[in-house]
Amino acid sequence: MSDAAAPTREVTAFEGFARRGGLVLALLIAIALVALFAGGRFGMMLAVGLGFGIALEGLRFGFAGPWRAMILRREPAGILAQFLSIGIVSSVAIPLLAAHPGELTGAQAPIGWAMIGGAFVFGAAMQVVLGCGSGTLVNAGSGNPVGLLALPFFAIGSFAGAYHLIWWTDLGSLPIATLSGWQGLLVTWAALLLTAALFLRLGRPDARRIPRRLVIAAILLAALAIANLLIAGQPWGVVYGLGLWAAKGFTALGGDLSGSAFWSAPGTDRILQGSILTDYTSLTNIGLIAGAFVTAAWRNGGLSQKLPSYPIGAWLAVIVAGFLLGYSSRLAFGCNVGAFFSGISTGSLHGWVWFVAAFAGAFLGVRLRPMLGLEARQ
Repeated sequence: MSDAAAPTREVTAFEGFARRGGLVLALLIAIALVALFAGGRFGMMLAVGLGFGIALEGLRFGFAGPWRAMILRREPAGILAQFLSIGIVSSVAIPLLAAHPGELTGAQAPIGWAMIGGAFVFGAAMQVVLGCGSGTLVNAGSGNPVGLLALPFFAIGSFAGAYHLIWWTDLGSLPIATLSGWQGLLVTWAALLLTAALFLRLGRPDARRIPRRLVIAAILLAALAIANLLIAGQPWGVVYGLGLWAAKGFTALGGDLSGSAFWSAPGTDRILQGSILTDYTSLTNIGLIAGAFVTAAWRNGGLSQKLPSYPIGAWLAVIVAGFLLGYSSRLAFGCNVGAFFSGISTGSLHGWVWFVAAFAGAFLGVRLRPMLGLEARQ
């Protein structure tokens, strides 16, 4: 056998068109099947989730990366794009919630010790794996080895955090506080503008402009988040769906959840006994993974990310960080999506406290990452 490498056959234009057409057809069939067997609303929710995944992966919009860029290089553009998207959603969501209190619900949660501590730990863990809740789903969907390893442990952690949630919240918390109506919207806008101004002031002068792709992504994500609220009656979330998957696996293996006040609650138990195709958060999570997969396959002609040359200890750190992402986000009542993005955009004050605590934790995570051997050359 010759030592010469075999020539690589070029993909013809027709083959490329057929492959991409097949990807689009597969997505349409998936949406149609969910709509047929679960209902039209659930089919629409899968479509929204696909939109999230395509927008996040296709336009490289994220949460963990921009926070890292601000901490290490004083580049605020990515965080400013996050505030832009949140501001757009709040302009619609806060008035809608005030007008339809019985039909729509916000991402509202109490501020407490467990919530603050959970947000801090989450901020650190997401920098270790370079992915928040949505980021881990996108990374896994696009074939990133770290995301693929972290995701199942994220789900297990979310399940465990929910199991112990009542014990943690009993440590003490304040009543739920929200900014509602037009007055609440004005306060939210003012807070977003002041926070954006602070990041602009702290950022490098040559890195303040938001790239056009991030502006487009912010607008698309806002439109999808508003659609999520209108279709599901609740804001975009991630963490609950992942914990639900692990809980379903636990019960399928014969586990008993009657000892958990969270998982045995009547509403949660009903969802646990039902199909994930009738759970809104599960559908958007599935769509997000699939959307990222299709986008990566469309762009690269397949999933070809190389396995990083990390030491075994670094991979163990990814497992631990993945678990902590799930556990801490459950205590914090959400991740960057459910607490920060959806919390602030629907007027919940816990979203602002979550952001401060998680950003503080991100400083720790940025410094932990090289110590854990996760800065190896890929």
